[in-house]
Amino acid sequence: MKVWEMPWFERPGARLKKKGASALSDAELLAIVLGRGSKQENAIDLSCRVLKDCNLHKLAALSLVELESAFGDDVKAMRMCAMFELFRRTNRLSRHGFSAQMTTAEDVYHYFVDELQEKKKEHFYALYLDTKNRVIAEELVSVGILNASLIHPREVFAPALKAHCQSVILVHNHPSGDCTPSKEDEEVTRLLRDAGELVGISLLDHIVIANNGYLSMKEKGVLN
Repeated sequence: MKVWEMPWFERPGARLKKKGASALSDAELLAIVLGRGSKQENAIDLSCRVLKDCNLHKLAALSLVELESAFGDDVKAMRMCAMFELFRRTNRLSRHGFSAQMTTAEDVYHYFVDELQEKKKEHFYALYLDTKNRVIAEELVSVGILNASLIHPREVFAPALKAHCQSVILVHNHPSGDCTPSKEDEEVTRLLRDAGELVGISLLDHIVIANNGYLSMKEKGVLN
């Protein structure tokens, strides 16, 4: 049955208008975002099938290619990809991630958690701050396992000098789910701390984010 063949009061759009979005099921909400189904199934049936195999949390972690495979349509995959990215950005805004001062390791964790928690590779970021620890800019320095021999200080501090920042906070994720830093993590941290001192830019902390939470290198004593 096509959605337009359903009684008007049972259609997701009509139910949303009458009862509000909170009254709809996940499948109904997803059907509204998709807009239409396929020749084989309507948008609600398609949403139910996809959600049966992959809940919303897992769906949000899929790549564009994986979403296209799940929905059988590149346009629907792009709609899903855009929707989940908007969720992540909204979450960051609601935590005041773009304007708040980075005064604690927890502040940094909340700034990056939606971006990094589900990544399947290590992503290493530098966060550039002004004199009041407000974010000026951020830079994706590398993707892949951290290795001191592959991280050159200029990749971190050239953008820092360009941004005229006062200090830097390093952030990377552990896809393994364990935020315990490796020896390489600690070596990279000390290397960049020493490089920062040479150019007059302080390395305030290095935060490791994983599914089990986060760890501050400063609090661990690595930067002492």
